[in-house]
Amino acid sequence: MISAVDRLPTASFTTDEAGLRSHAEHIETFIVETVGEAGADGVVVGMSGGVDSTLTATLAAEALGPDRVTALVLPSLGSGDRHIEDAEAAAADLGLDATTIGLRPLVDMFEDVVAPRVGDDTDDPALDNATARLRMTCLYYAANHLGRLVVGTSNRTELLCGYCTKHGDAAADLRPLAGLYKTEVRALASQVGVPSNIVRKPSTADFRPGQTDEADLGAPYGLLDIILHELVDENLGVEGTADELGLDPETIASYADRHLDSRHKRRQPPSPSFDRPGEGELFHELEHTTDRSETRR
Repeated sequence: MISAVDRLPTASFTTDEAGLRSHAEHIETFIVETVGEAGADGVVVGMSGGVDSTLTATLAAEALGPDRVTALVLPSLGSGDRHIEDAEAAAADLGLDATTIGLRPLVDMFEDVVAPRVGDDTDDPALDNATARLRMTCLYYAANHLGRLVVGTSNRTELLCGYCTKHGDAAADLRPLAGLYKTEVRALASQVGVPSNIVRKPSTADFRPGQTDEADLGAPYGLLDIILHELVDENLGVEGTADELGLDPETIASYADRHLDSRHKRRQPPSPSFDRPGEGELFHELEHTTDRSETRR
């Protein structure tokens, strides 16, 4: 795993108090407006005990009030007691209605009933993705039942790297953290009072014991954020980013490839075009002409 973050230039991440306060207010306004436009009663958030989901729940509770935020803690095989306890404690501190549902029986049933019919390698990443989709099924069931939206917890670093499961943790009705790099997520979490033990601990997808995001991605988040900022935000290209950061072009190219190969996770599925009105779009959306305050999804 590559490291040496300290010797790299500092990208323009928002970590100062005033900037973070502005980000929090902006995100909270976004949550209120998105939920209101949907005519939803509130949001459902999956809490893992990690910094992303805890920050998301914190901002949602501040924006909507704790009574309009439902938390589900959905541990699986890789979820240690520490993560479950952190998630439950954070939900309680926020005053959220929280329920813990162990997914292991569902994953076991999937392995017994579905996996053998289509493939017998239970170590395949497809099973990890299936676990993420089972989590999202639970979140959407709760959201549909309660008339609420599913609020995603993915950050900009994960999305730009494609480090998420399509129709799993990448599926959501709104993504409050999608514009923030992990560096900014941690800074904002500290600012709004997320417990320090949650802010500091290594992030994990919770698929397998001992798994961490940074091991999967091959670099610490601090370095990934700088690389992605130069590649994507500054659009320096592989050689330009390598020169700017003093890193091996092959290393930069590997993350550029990862970003490009995961485009399908950040886009709607492709569809053939037809000669219809709407400036080439498949669907021409109507403007709201009615009061949606009583509308349900």
